[in-house]
Amino acid sequence: MPTLRDDALTIINRVIEAALPETAVTKQLRALDLPERLTLVTIGKAAWRMARAAKTELGERVTQGIVITKYEHSLGPITGLEIFEAAHPLPDAAGIDATRRALDIVQPLGRADTVLFLVSGGGSALFEAPVAGVTLDDLVLVNKLLLQSGANIVEINTIRKHLSTVKGGRFAEQVAPARVISLVLSDVLGDRLDSIASGPAYPDSTTSAEALAIVQKYRLDLPASIRDALRTETPKSLNNVATHIIGSVRVSTGQASATARELGYSPLVLTTTLDCEAREAGRFVAAIARDVAASGNLPRPCAVILGGETVVNVKGAGLGGRNQELALAAAAGISGVDGVVVASVGTDGTDGPTDAAGGLVDGGTVGRLAAKGLTVDQLLGNNDAYHGLAASGDLLKTGPTGTNVNDLTLALIR
Repeated sequence: MPTLRDDALTIINRVIEAALPETAVTKQLRALDLPERLTLVTIGKAAWRMARAAKTELGERVTQGIVITKYEHSLGPITGLEIFEAAHPLPDAAGIDATRRALDIVQPLGRADTVLFLVSGGGSALFEAPVAGVTLDDLVLVNKLLLQSGANIVEINTIRKHLSTVKGGRFAEQVAPARVISLVLSDVLGDRLDSIASGPAYPDSTTSAEALAIVQKYRLDLPASIRDALRTETPKSLNNVATHIIGSVRVSTGQASATARELGYSPLVLTTTLDCEAREAGRFVAAIARDVAASGNLPRPCAVILGGETVVNVKGAGLGGRNQELALAAAAGISGVDGVVVASVGTDGTDGPTDAAGGLVDGGTVGRLAAKGLTVDQLLGNNDAYHGLAASGDLLKTGPTGTNVNDLTLALIR
């Protein structure tokens, strides 16, 4: 009979399988009524896998196309497609050259043509064409200043979009009058479409006034040419685009819920926007699991499911990632509690600078650590969740998955 740990792994594997670019792209393409001739443009860290899936499914209907992905993310030629690699997270000349080639391909298209635009995380850096008067060096400078200023990702993308001829809906504007069908793998909480890859084919909700206010807020010392470029507005409406989110943390939690129900658990999706400190999230999930185990205030067996992306305030010299810290912190909260497991996993399979996807802990984890002379507090204090979970046998490894739709956290209570 499968154990709780077995069931947790089954749920996690099903979630990752559903989020794989090949699975998500193929499923959506089969649901669409597509024309017989398509131009394919694919950007982001999952671009190669998305493009291969589209080409495999559509064959000769894809008459031309381009793939722009991160260095070392191409897995070889794809018949009929041009493949470019470029830098991430900061743009480089290779990305600008690749984007220029993409524009060369789409700009001759007319009203009868359709661009199949496949988008995944990382597109902001990889797909770039600066506006007139702004250079690559300017873009690198702006990005570095923003990162150093403490600006959040929405603020950073607000500036980026107003300095680019392809971000903030401007790519779709350049494709017009041709039609754009956009399939998006979301790595942004809330699935904000004008933020995913800085929204090349989606109307921009940010304004020039907001961009200039961010410059003032963080007292950014920018050249006059950049300030002038920020005054040019991005498109607020587009009439040639249809957008489909094919993978996101919402899709992942939905798949986790369906699989848990199939395995006999009563599922509860608690949130899809978990974004606090990782160890605090771990304590929170453990508290819920402990309470349910003691009180039965949810029908059991049950699965409590959370999606999102936590953060780690690194102060130690150890090794780990946000999902590993979450799991390790949860282990302390469920120590000695029978019939409970907590798992947390990054859907990309690489949690932090490690080869692990996350952790899967139970009521015996703390005891197994103690047998090795280790404590949760000691490990968390040094941000060394990786070695702690490895010692207790609770490190979760999937290998790189080729996708990224945020993180999944799961508590199973018997």
